[in-house]
Amino acid sequence: MSMSENVVSSLKEEQLKERMESLGILEKDIIEKFILGSGKGGQKINKTASCVYLKHLLSGIEIKSQGDRSRALNRFFARRQLCDRVEELLLGKESERIQTFEKIKRQKRRRSRRSKQNILDNKHKISEKKQNRKNISSSHE
Repeated sequence: MSMSENVVSSLKEEQLKERMESLGILEKDIIEKFILGSGKGGQKINKTASCVYLKHLLSGIEIKSQGDRSRALNRFFARRQLCDRVEELLLGKESERIQTFEKIKRQKRRRSRRSKQNILDNKHKISEKKQNRKNISSSHE
């Protein structure tokens, strides 16, 4: 893995800065600490302080990011997460993250008895059609 893979592109950095400005998140309102990581990753993750801890003073939101072994990437991911959480706080139900969560929830919801019955009825109709086809083709033999 080369060093260029562990660096966030300048375009993405700019987009993140713009997003932070639009949400009113200033660097001076953020406490940033680098702490030892934990979990899988072996000796490297346990010896280096690549885990990033952010606390937004105005909202009280705390973020810990340890998704990558690179401190630079973890800083980027932590700030992006902070933006998501602040946006969720400001917009509430309208935030993109909550909308996708609600969509998944709707998809996983159990079907009503009536819709289950309709599906079964349709399956029975289709199977009857297929049975009728079999009978016609077998009579020609």
